[in-house]
Amino acid sequence: MQDAVLVEHLSKAYGKAQAVSDVSFAVPEGELFGIIGPDGAGKTTLFRILVTLLKPDRGTAAVDGLDVVADFKRLRSRLGYMPGRFSLYHDLSVKENLTFFASIFGTTVEENYDLVKDIYGQIEPFANRRAGQLSGGMKQKLALSCALIHKPKVLFLDEPTTGVDAVSRQEFWQMLKRLKDDGLTIVVSTPYMDEAAQCDRVGLIQNGRLLDINTPQNIRTRFDHPLLAIRTENTYRLLASLRSYPFAKTVYPFGEFVHYTDSRPDVDVRELEHHLSAAGFRSVDVHRIEPGIEDVFMALMESGEAP
Repeated sequence: MQDAVLVEHLSKAYGKAQAVSDVSFAVPEGELFGIIGPDGAGKTTLFRILVTLLKPDRGTAAVDGLDVVADFKRLRSRLGYMPGRFSLYHDLSVKENLTFFASIFGTTVEENYDLVKDIYGQIEPFANRRAGQLSGGMKQKLALSCALIHKPKVLFLDEPTTGVDAVSRQEFWQMLKRLKDDGLTIVVSTPYMDEAAQCDRVGLIQNGRLLDINTPQNIRTRFDHPLLAIRTENTYRLLASLRSYPFAKTVYPFGEFVHYTDSRPDVDVRELEHHLSAAGFRSVDVHRIEPGIEDVFMALMESGEAP
């Protein structure tokens, strides 16, 4: 199987700020590949290089077999790009935006309607509404339709679900899976760790460096310490108490719980409960849990490891 995306030792800096640092990975044809990391991790810079909007300082990248620098003119008709910020024309209607983007690539909505009908059909009743008046979820569907209307070989989506409600996020990932099942290669970035499970493989990125690349399930196996979820009436005081515990390795807040790992190979839950009871906590819930992608990400950041 041929690689749809091939990145080798890619780096990009803005002055003294290193946005992307020696990044390498490959995405085979037909894969749904995720770049997962927080804001400022380097995701957008990486995507702008891959869609020919930025030149790298070092390294090479190819999409659909074409170099992103030397072959940028030929490449642009072969890729679809949905930037993180809604970038369509607010004053044009839904239909006018789609027609315009089709015409840029020398095609028509009618010619390639089958490519977008499942997505565009959901907003077609609002075809005459201005794009700027759409809801977040409808803007998302319109932007995806515009990115697909010229039948790209590879689709790049930069944080496509940021700022939309949970239902729209779930619906969007269902659309991506249908596109992937139809053979489209998709590279998507997101700051939401829970979305990593939707991908075939993911790359975890922080400070411009890839910390790990693997399937979501295999990434979880890198977490090699017992993990506890702890909840009590005062999370802030709980954090301070756990961090003062002599065997504490990591202590991070996760919603209403605190995720705790011990520096020892195993941890005695009753001993930890006794420590918290002695610190004045009266109602404590302590139980073992399986690590998620975010737990692994935090551990990799802590260790400074890279593949």
